[in-house]
Amino acid sequence: MTESPRTFDAKSFLRTVPEEPGVYRMIGAEERVLYVGKAKNLRRRVSSYFQRTQASPRIAMMVAQVERVDVTPTRSEAEALLLENNLIKSLAPRYNILFRDDKSYPYICLSGDEFPRLAYHRGAFAKGARYFGPFPNAGAVRESIQLLQKTFRLRTCENPVFQNRSRPCLLHQIRRCTAPCVGLIERDAYAADVQLATRFLDGRANEVIDDLTARMTAAAERLAFEEAAACRDQIRVLQAVLHRQFVDSGRNEDVDIVAAVEEGGLVCINIAMVRGGRHLGDRPQFPTSAAGCGALDAALAFVEQHYRDHALPGRLLVNVPLEPVRALMAEIADKPGAPLAPRSASEKAWMEMAENNAKLAIQSRLRDTGRIEARLDALREALDLPESPQRIECFDISHTLGEATVASCVVCENGAMKPSEYRRYNIAGITAGDDYAAMRQVLERRYGKVAAGEGVCPDLILIDGGKGQVGAARAILAEVGLEAVAMIGVAKGEGRKPGLETLVFADARAPLHLGGRHAALHLVQEIRDEAHRFAITGHRARRAKARIGSRLEDIPGVGAVRRRKLLAAFGGLDGVRAATVEDLCRVDGVSRKLAEQIYDKLR
Repeated sequence: MTESPRTFDAKSFLRTVPEEPGVYRMIGAEERVLYVGKAKNLRRRVSSYFQRTQASPRIAMMVAQVERVDVTPTRSEAEALLLENNLIKSLAPRYNILFRDDKSYPYICLSGDEFPRLAYHRGAFAKGARYFGPFPNAGAVRESIQLLQKTFRLRTCENPVFQNRSRPCLLHQIRRCTAPCVGLIERDAYAADVQLATRFLDGRANEVIDDLTARMTAAAERLAFEEAAACRDQIRVLQAVLHRQFVDSGRNEDVDIVAAVEEGGLVCINIAMVRGGRHLGDRPQFPTSAAGCGALDAALAFVEQHYRDHALPGRLLVNVPLEPVRALMAEIADKPGAPLAPRSASEKAWMEMAENNAKLAIQSRLRDTGRIEARLDALREALDLPESPQRIECFDISHTLGEATVASCVVCENGAMKPSEYRRYNIAGITAGDDYAAMRQVLERRYGKVAAGEGVCPDLILIDGGKGQVGAARAILAEVGLEAVAMIGVAKGEGRKPGLETLVFADARAPLHLGGRHAALHLVQEIRDEAHRFAITGHRARRAKARIGSRLEDIPGVGAVRRRKLLAAFGGLDGVRAATVEDLCRVDGVSRKLAEQIYDKLR
């Protein structure tokens, strides 16, 4: 399914495209992939690009460059989605607008247990549980959970805690839980509270209040005044929350508000969520790979990507032309809701809030961008580098008197930390406490691969240490052929006080004191502190594993069963360590000889 270069005949090509689900690739000069997309109906979707008028100048610019279109039919739309995601990741097409969000949206979860648990949830859904959301941020979820605890007093503890309690916990004492763990509420009564909570989460708060009012009246007529007072308190909490600082429409409705704002060369999409008539906050997002992207293009890309994974609410409000959004929704949704422009006063208020927050997010990002560039320029000038370092890698060593030595490498790219590329290295085969040897080992492991072409070479290397550490690092870089890479050591100042650090050069230059207010030093401190945090976290985990796990595991005759019995009998390793030989002998399966071995080993 190809055409001759530079003279793509769309009309002839479209006759060969099947009406099946699949993936299409727009290909330009030099076999460059311009765009990758998926479709329920390939012919209908691809033909939409070759109409006389285009939805946006950006699409028109892309179509003008098309020399060939390749299509791959699939058996289902789900297969097309997977293939599209794989191709976008591997080909990085120029005209695909991506919204990369490191975290999924949070939900409230009601587990499928006999006494369902109320919990905060991110990630994949488990079978049997009910999920309510999504919520725009973690704060909205936690506030809703606190409200539900006050009102319906559902348990929030994890199952191992719930199954092993012998008395009510603090949450019961402060009237946040009915203590089903110890049988203080019957299953039917708990199920009734769960049903009320479910209806409230479904946006039917008024129904819940009506039901609680009926229960309060019935309890008062039976002279069950304590039960009536409890219902009254629940009603007050619900009525109060419905009139709090949240924007409240006065109706039980679910609405998403998508505002696309273009300003200062940036485009921001802000999604606000209204559930049960309550405004739960919003989340601004910025597209990547968005060359020439305008507000409409970004909004269409966001709607397509967001509603693949999240159910459509009752209504969707947008601030861009409606027709392109409606056409897209018809393509991606089984039961598409009609996107609307804000009409009522509350809808206009929601949209105005969303647009203002998008503008604030753009202004914040522009400020951060200017600040980052200023810090990188200051570092370039201070270190006399030919260009601002775009990729900085920093190393630190952490151990306790030579025990469980761990080295860290953190990466700062374009002035921002990049946690996905952080690495830890367990150091072995060196004299305990020899930081120079540890530094040589980690740099050899790290940059041996880079020299072999398996990694990215940094523009600047930071070493948390002084002249000795820098010398050891320099020798390794020379061995692997990377001595041309700029490198400095960050030596701690007197009393380890921030701002008194000395920058140590690998060449013959004198050490440099920048002063506590220098922008370059602030950047160096931030990266160095992150390397230290990452190293010490790994070291503590490795040390704890060695101390807790290996001590008992290394004793001959103490297998998994005996180890579990010992830890259970004494409440952990500290208890085993404090036990006498006679105490150890009382554990089932531990002879006196073995008890003496355990006692001697743990001293």
